[in-house]
Amino acid sequence: MLRGRGGRTGAHMKDVFKVRHLILAVMCLMYFIAYIDRVNISVAGPLLKQEFGLTATQLGFVFSAFAYPYAAMQIFGGWCADRFGPRLVLTVLSIIWAIATILCGFAWGLTSLLVFRFVLGIGEGGAFPTATRAFTFWLPATERGFAQGITHSFARLGGAVTPPIVIGIAALYGWRQSFIILGVVSLLWTALYVWFFRNTPVEHSWVKPAELDEIGGQAAMLKRAAKGKTPWKEMIRKMWLVTFVDFCYGWSLWVFLTWLPSYLKDARGFDLKQLALFTALPLLAGVVGDTLGGVVSDAVFRRTGNLKLARRIMLVVGLGGALVFIMPVVYTHSALLAVAFLSASFFFLELTNAVLWSLPLDIAGAYAGTAGGMMNTGFGVAGMISPVAFGYLIQTTGSYEVPFAISALLLAIGVVAALFIDPTRKLDDPPAAPQPSIGGVAAQNS
Repeated sequence: MLRGRGGRTGAHMKDVFKVRHLILAVMCLMYFIAYIDRVNISVAGPLLKQEFGLTATQLGFVFSAFAYPYAAMQIFGGWCADRFGPRLVLTVLSIIWAIATILCGFAWGLTSLLVFRFVLGIGEGGAFPTATRAFTFWLPATERGFAQGITHSFARLGGAVTPPIVIGIAALYGWRQSFIILGVVSLLWTALYVWFFRNTPVEHSWVKPAELDEIGGQAAMLKRAAKGKTPWKEMIRKMWLVTFVDFCYGWSLWVFLTWLPSYLKDARGFDLKQLALFTALPLLAGVVGDTLGGVVSDAVFRRTGNLKLARRIMLVVGLGGALVFIMPVVYTHSALLAVAFLSASFFFLELTNAVLWSLPLDIAGAYAGTAGGMMNTGFGVAGMISPVAFGYLIQTTGSYEVPFAISALLLAIGVVAALFIDPTRKLDDPPAAPQPSIGGVAAQNS
């Protein structure tokens, strides 16, 4: 009797086990590590500013040096993933950003910091569009919002744990060692990715026919279809508004990722030990927001069947809530209350992130890598402007009031623009070969 129950339990465990969930876990780890490598410079910023004698504007340029190639690599990286597959493309990109992170530990001044951060932007620039392309192969439509939410929540978790990690390593060994150690960790992830990841479920020896059917059985078809001519004009027409909303979202996100430690230190008087905690709190709120945004959007879609409602509602609520809570930050006299407002604002801001990354999948299908890069170009352009503008306004006005007011204005504009986004306006399906029969069941579109 016990043996029989054990047999049924074993069979049940095999049914529950999904290779695509392990793929998702590997991608979550990538987002986590990539964001640590991205925002570690902001945590080390006060130390760099002191050692190299940088002004606030110069430090802003160091922060934004990452964003120029990051923006430029969005579309190109996504296009490469569509053409050559995410396994090769993400391997190359992760090696580049790992080496750039290590080199930051050997910086000797402003110029070297700018160069190494620029190279880091090249490596990370195409990473998220490439991961989005991988999800097109590996995930059914009903799981994509959750996947984008959970991966980006790991990104925010990476940002949240960066302050204690960087400050802890810096306290023990120096800020340079923090970059070197984190770069080595990135190289270790690359080795894991090369060993485990495959471009499609069809190519992975662990995937069973039942899981192929759950995914949609369309991986091989999509692989061939994506080799058709990229529909640039149609993609621009259907993605430009998403890109613009991503710019409005990205402006405020870059403020959090780059200037939060400096704001809490300079304007609120927190010391180095307090920074490790109070910088992490808003970013931890973003972890919850990222996951919740994707889960709620998918739930609304499953319940109503209305994709337009499922995506729009989270964009409006998220950007609107971020606006409401960012406005009182500079006016409260309590440092702790300011942290609470920042945490609430970032929570709502991150409700939108999974939805923004789901839209390229919704709209572009087989060209999701290119479309994801196009969308995230808005975030990259915001990263070029936001940190420098923020630093310049702080330096010229001596206050954080005007920079935060600009962030609030862009959030308000983003709310209005989000009302016009339509994920049901999809790209025309590319010509493809007859749908293959995989595991005895004909492939079906998701």
